Amino acid sequence: MEADLDHPEWEKLFDITLAKYGLGGGKYAKLADVLQLPGAKQPEPETTVGEMWEAYLEWKKTVVEETTFKEAFTTLSNALYGKVWNRKTNDYSQSDSNLSIVHLDNKTKIAIAIGDVKIYRKPYFVAELNRAFDFCKSKGMLVNPTTENPFVLDKFSTPAVTTQQKYASKIVNGEEKEWHEVLDEEELELDRRAFTKEERDIIIKAFYESTKSSDRVYAPLIEFYFLTGCRTSEALPLTWRDVDFERNLIRFSKSLGSSTRKVKDTKTGEARFFYFSDNSRLKELLLSLKIESSSNLVFPNKKTKFMSSSVIRNHWLGYKQNRTSVDGTEVEYIYPGIVRQLVEEGKISGYLSPYHTRHTYITLTAEANKHDNNALLYIATACGNSVDVILRHYLGLAESVSKGYTTRIKRADDQ
Repeated sequence: MEADLDHPEWEKLFDITLAKYGLGGGKYAKLADVLQLPGAKQPEPETTVGEMWEAYLEWKKTVVEETTFKEAFTTLSNALYGKVWNRKTNDYSQSDSNLSIVHLDNKTKIAIAIGDVKIYRKPYFVAELNRAFDFCKSKGMLVNPTTENPFVLDKFSTPAVTTQQKYASKIVNGEEKEWHEVLDEEELELDRRAFTKEERDIIIKAFYESTKSSDRVYAPLIEFYFLTGCRTSEALPLTWRDVDFERNLIRFSKSLGSSTRKVKDTKTGEARFFYFSDNSRLKELLLSLKIESSSNLVFPNKKTKFMSSSVIRNHWLGYKQNRTSVDGTEVEYIYPGIVRQLVEEGKISGYLSPYHTRHTYITLTAEANKHDNNALLYIATACGNSVDVILRHYLGLAESVSKGYTTRIKRADDQ
């Protein structure tokens, strides 16, 4: 209390209710009434966490991709406002914890509210609040410029994560999700584990020979992923104008947002060409699809629209669905996916996400060409990567490669 009264801006710091000093009750309660007599100038309350967050979002959506903003910040906003997913109503319900209404100068209440927030990757959530505070302070949005950042909380700093923890399933909004379902494309890009050549062939064959026609629909797309190493979002908006059978090339120049369902640039923002040979399996696959196609898209769904990445993932992994039986009881049905079944049957060593088809292609093709510097440069260019990344992260080498080009590389499907 003395420190606040001695401060040059004591009128802003001093709490007239004395609650800040633990003296808000009993005989001191009357003091607030005395100090709030008509004509007395009352201090303006500090900005709330919710007001800070909304101002930050208005700026943030102008500097990140629409898909990233929708996927990441919708989850963060729901956590901040205390919205929890209700599986029975398939909607959000309001919890008792609502961080948004707390004022930024109440560090104790903010720490308690953050502790009550239910969200996967809480350190990331707190880090984003930290950035939001710094943004608002830099824009002069705080009532009191001396208000300290309440989101510098050591107990929510990022802890060391073991491999077992990293790939364990997570509970998100009351639902259990696999590790890959809560990672974005950028994080999956950094997880460079791969299937073996034998496992790749087993997966492709399983999709083509599935007893379910709904699985077989996705077989050509899964094989295409394995044969090109493209990012999974880059194949979905591919049109026949992007495939040149005379020059034997595919032009990857766009991708499909998983949540917005809108066509956007590739991850690197650049178009790239992927070449294939006349007698390759890739050309054979594309020609067979072209003959049967009645759509402008190379991989359309049944309604000749874009395929859904989430539906593809369901056929790859499997999914659960709650249904209400005739007697009114809720029954959970489990629909196994192709890759999950293969893991359970012991036919492949472990589960990886559809995005790892990309890492599998790069790993197998780079290994087949590891002594050809020009070929490695071509692989990197065709996949929207760098030779340095291929050497260090796919081949485990630390050497550098001189730039050049090659007319022929050994592809994994040639082995």
